[in-house]
Amino acid sequence: MQRYILSRLIQSVFILFGVLFIVFFMLQMTGDPVSLLISRHSSPEEVEAMREELGFNRPVPAQFASFIGNALTGDFGKSLRHKQPAMDLILDRLPATVELATTALLISLILGIPLGLISGSNPGSFWDVLSRGTGLLGQTIPNFWLALILILVFSVHLGWFPTFGRSTWTFLGMTLPTRSVILPAFSLALFTMGQLVRFTRSAVMEIRSEDFVRTAYSKGIADRKVYFRHILRNAAIPLISIVGVQFGYLLSGSIYIETIFSWPGLGNLLAESIGNRDFALVQAIAFFSSFVVVTLNLLTDIAYAVADPRIRY
Repeated sequence: MQRYILSRLIQSVFILFGVLFIVFFMLQMTGDPVSLLISRHSSPEEVEAMREELGFNRPVPAQFASFIGNALTGDFGKSLRHKQPAMDLILDRLPATVELATTALLISLILGIPLGLISGSNPGSFWDVLSRGTGLLGQTIPNFWLALILILVFSVHLGWFPTFGRSTWTFLGMTLPTRSVILPAFSLALFTMGQLVRFTRSAVMEIRSEDFVRTAYSKGIADRKVYFRHILRNAAIPLISIVGVQFGYLLSGSIYIETIFSWPGLGNLLAESIGNRDFALVQAIAFFSSFVVVTLNLLTDIAYAVADPRIRY
């Protein structure tokens, strides 16, 4: 087990270094951010002075070495647009993104897993057709298009939900979400829900055909006991990896949804920083998002190995 965890940890470190490398050089190819920060009427001397102040006049390898050295200490510099430390801005926006991703994951679990269980237990039935159709729609409908339709129907015409922004309320010292999170969370959750329906259905149907399940039925064990003791327990193993990976996707892949709903999270901040060529902030957000995804994948691998001893060997 220790060797397994160590190998996954080493892989994670190399992935994070690769992310830093790719993000840095891709941003270098987008152009000079000084042109967006300084007046068009500035003289060449003023432009060069600002480039020197920000360190963009140095050779690219020297900038990369400095960037890596600072990143190892958690210092990604100051935002060129906001004039604040990049990590401070990320930590300010993080709670909104976590709230949105957690709500989306709960919606996916509450809707996706029961539909998959019903579908896998009754293949060919009406519920199976309904569940498969739901899973197919979930994985084919673009979430940004769905977000616009939901706003048009439930916000503009019905007035049930706000069209944009985030609101919270405090209960016993805890900050809790309000209905403003429902539409963006559902838009974000649909793809994950579709995957959960498909994988749960496939897992249940595969396990139902295993020898140990047929043996349990032949011994006269009640259907309910076979279903809960054998089918559900074994079907939960592959779902561990799906849930862990998808939660990382929900945390880092919400840029379109947050932009459409003006949700004050990391996705919205990333869209703004890309438009402003805010190198420090883009690099910090990309690394932080990658770190969260890699960490969740690592924890998922460990949990999967604990649940299924065959993985460890």
